[in-house]
Amino acid sequence: MEVHSNRQVCYFFLCLCMSGAMCESFHYSMPEEKKSGSLVANVLRDLKLDVKELSVRRARLVSKSTKQYFQLDPHSGNVLLQDRIDREALCGQKDPCALVAEIVLENPLQVHRIEVEIEDVNDNSPQFSKKEFLFEILEQMPTNTRFPLEKAKDADRGENAVQNYTLSPNGHFRLDVQRHPDGSKYAELVLEKQLDREEETRLFLILSAMDGGIPKRTGTAQIIIEVLDSNDNVPVFDKNMYNVKIMENSQPGTLVAKMEAHDHDLGSNAEITYSFSQVPDDVQRLFKLNTLTGELTVANEIDYEINRAYDVNIKATDGGGFSAYCKVIVEVEDRNDNAPEVTLTSLTSPLPEDSPPDTIVALFSVTDQDSGDNGRTACTVESNLPFMLKVSENNYYQLVTQQPLDRERDSEYNVTITAIDRGTPRLTSTRIINVQISDVNDNAPVFEKSTYEMQLKENNIPGLLIGLVQAKDLDLEQNAKVTYSLLPGKVRDQPVSSYVSINSETGNLYAIRSLDYEQIKDFQVTVRAVDCGSPPLSSKVVVRVVIMDENDNAPFILYPLQNGTSPSNDLVPREAEAGYLVTKVVAVDRDSGQNSWLSYELLKATEPGLFSVGAQNGEVKTVRPINKRDSLKQKLIIGVRDNGHPPQSTSATLSILLVDGFSDPYMNSVDVPKDEMVQEEDRTLTMYLVICLAVISFIFLLSAVVFIAIKIQKRRKFIASSTLNFPVGPNFPENYGDAGSGSLSRAYNYEVCLAGGSLNSEFKYLRPFFPVFSVEPTQTQGAQGTSSGSQDGSSHQSESQLVSQARGAVSEDAAARAGGPSCAGNQAITANANIGQNDWLAYQ
Repeated sequence: MEVHSNRQVCYFFLCLCMSGAMCESFHYSMPEEKKSGSLVANVLRDLKLDVKELSVRRARLVSKSTKQYFQLDPHSGNVLLQDRIDREALCGQKDPCALVAEIVLENPLQVHRIEVEIEDVNDNSPQFSKKEFLFEILEQMPTNTRFPLEKAKDADRGENAVQNYTLSPNGHFRLDVQRHPDGSKYAELVLEKQLDREEETRLFLILSAMDGGIPKRTGTAQIIIEVLDSNDNVPVFDKNMYNVKIMENSQPGTLVAKMEAHDHDLGSNAEITYSFSQVPDDVQRLFKLNTLTGELTVANEIDYEINRAYDVNIKATDGGGFSAYCKVIVEVEDRNDNAPEVTLTSLTSPLPEDSPPDTIVALFSVTDQDSGDNGRTACTVESNLPFMLKVSENNYYQLVTQQPLDRERDSEYNVTITAIDRGTPRLTSTRIINVQISDVNDNAPVFEKSTYEMQLKENNIPGLLIGLVQAKDLDLEQNAKVTYSLLPGKVRDQPVSSYVSINSETGNLYAIRSLDYEQIKDFQVTVRAVDCGSPPLSSKVVVRVVIMDENDNAPFILYPLQNGTSPSNDLVPREAEAGYLVTKVVAVDRDSGQNSWLSYELLKATEPGLFSVGAQNGEVKTVRPINKRDSLKQKLIIGVRDNGHPPQSTSATLSILLVDGFSDPYMNSVDVPKDEMVQEEDRTLTMYLVICLAVISFIFLLSAVVFIAIKIQKRRKFIASSTLNFPVGPNFPENYGDAGSGSLSRAYNYEVCLAGGSLNSEFKYLRPFFPVFSVEPTQTQGAQGTSSGSQDGSSHQSESQLVSQARGAVSEDAAARAGGPSCAGNQAITANANIGQNDWLAYQ
């Protein structure tokens, strides 16, 4: 299963490399020890871009190491050295020594790998770990015995490293230079001629190490040979070379290898001790050798990433001074001891909330210093976030959006990136990236209520605060700043701005004018809220302003009319008993509610104990029977008051005449059954209505015919007078009447009141509203005046008699109906007619 997944990963990267230039790598080289600012390479040609496009695509150089050694000039495409590089300090003995960086281009995203190989210069001389090396050799040591020498170290590499060793001329030793499998050279001291302690107890040799650089450099050390007394047998190791493997980070004391040497001598000459022979300091620090048993153990932590193999020279020495040598090659095996490292290359924060899917948020790489499966990594993010990872080349990952963002829901995200390797045990590391979400204007203002209803008392002061509307915008800053305005509209055919105004910042509504409840009870305005985003978003709401009534209207008397003329007289028969309904005061109040509730009271009366007024209905009734001592004329002042605060009131004046012999149609029909009375009354009322309608129609037609005839006659006379050249002037009357005609040229209006509950109905004739003069010509001015005077006298006399009779009839009717409907509740028919004097007398 693991092999199959590895194949999939390989296929994936292979597809990426085949997809285009994103997998292309550029190789450059430069010598070490260059000055800062030196030119490394120009990448424009390799990138196939010009300078302008390089800047537009925000090219930047990202180093893969902890230190940034190079910098990219976006204006020229030059890669410059930022700091001096020492190859030996940077890579040690690693070859080749290369610095890896990546050029990241955006829009579209491309990553180009750059490898800059640091070329070695011969700036280091070979060095031995010691200035002097001591060898103790028996005088009878057989020839061709080899003595390993410590390798000289040269920090340089290749031809600049140690290429040869030389030995100063002498008569006993020669130098044998050999190569290791890795190509490095080492030297062994070979005995060519036996030593003779009696001739020479100590020899001094000069060992020289030379590199191949130009110019060549040399390092030297002195070899001191101490000649010892003879010993028969030399210690012998089981192997000349031991190859062992050890895991890195092995615990101190872990056995690496055990070397054994045998000596056939006896006694002290057979006692063997083990020691390091010409080993560098790092080997002595990492390993420990048991001098008695020859066990090589771990002394300190061994790191595979620092050095993968060590050469350890071991010397076995017997009691007689003979020594034998062997080499232990220790290979360090990698252990998964390094967790993956997440390196952030670029981050887009804040990120607009309207970013489309697949928008690149961050670019980062994951590295692991381990090797093999221990260095293979995978990366994940949390699944409940609107982000996902896309794998790029060279262990790069792109964090992109996969869902729409909403700043009002989440204003920021802490994205946890988890990197895990495939070692055993698996190691993980996390990196938290904070992504801020920037606001865009995607929310319209929202009012706190769907509709507003505000109350305003009438008679308000202009500029009075009515109420407040508020809208909230979930966006930020300018996108959330709301301004208010009134939409155009009409209130009673006038612009709404003439009634109210609004504060554009606070949303306060103010009344522009003083309002009257009796004229307008409520009205509506539409308020719009607009934010300051781009583009701006808006919403609107309807505000209903209800005018609250105040008690600013006094009651108004409808009946009896209080028009400044002499009040009408109500007739009351002296035979009326207690509770007799005289009349009813009718009043209204333009206010509403309790401000329009009216109450009636008797303020003043000629006879205080004779009449009373209903407090709720305004009915004027007798309190007691009328006696002869009561005055003929009674004057009542009725007060009407509303229920407002403060209350307002008015008064009505009633004139009542107490009459004798007042006839009431109801008195004659007391014994008539109620059903028959109703039927007779309905038939009589219908008859009167039909008669009145016919009379009115006839009079209208007659008036129209007369008017047309008069106009025609006037036109004829005017034409005739013009033909005869008669003068027409102010002394010649245009309208004159016929004195002998016996008709009175005056118009009268008549109001016919028919009582709904009476068997007989009476007509009530009033004065004419305006005079209508006849257009009939008269003989002389004097005749016209005489006729008019006589007609006026007759007319006034007839009218006075008719009024007296009508009032008597009404009073009798009221006495009989005691509590019945008043004249205000009767059916009224008003007839307008032009009735002459003779017609009047004929009707009477």
